[in-house]
Amino acid sequence: MSTVNQALLINAIVLFVVLEADIGPHRKIGWFRIARPLVLAGTIVPIYLKSLSTHGTGLYLELAGTAAGILLGLMATGLMKVYRSPKTRRPVSRASVGYAMLWIIIIGARSAFSYGSVHWFGPQLGTWMTAHHVVSGAITDTLLLMALGMLLTRTLGLAVRARALPPVGTRDRASVSSVR
Repeated sequence: MSTVNQALLINAIVLFVVLEADIGPHRKIGWFRIARPLVLAGTIVPIYLKSLSTHGTGLYLELAGTAAGILLGLMATGLMKVYRSPKTRRPVSRASVGYAMLWIIIIGARSAFSYGSVHWFGPQLGTWMTAHHVVSGAITDTLLLMALGMLLTRTLGLAVRARALPPVGTRDRASVSSVR
């Protein structure tokens, strides 16, 4: 499978996993919802992340991609509401169109870059990479690290926000004491 096809496959998998798990009201936050993206990342990394750059522009690209992924993951997490279900009192989340659009735009842009690097602007990118001593693996790794940073930050943010919810019955006791 070509590098572009690998990137497109990873992008499609990440988009499907995230949107399937997060879009809609009252999406249960349980061990499976938190573990699934972690397992996905653990599967993707050894297969596709071959060798990280250890110096120069390649390293800076990878660090920038990771940082961008973390920031976008924080943005995605901020677009979700985390609360206790009124019925079960367990942590749930809700994400809607804005959340989906963020993921679609980001993954669409990564996919367009991957495709474009081969079909639209390959020679220009090659010239830039040669001038800055960047190996092609660094570009691939940057996009992968960005995707993983976004996915893992969203997942860990969701877990942290669910754990930070007030204990069950806290609001009930407060409202009873305010009535007295």
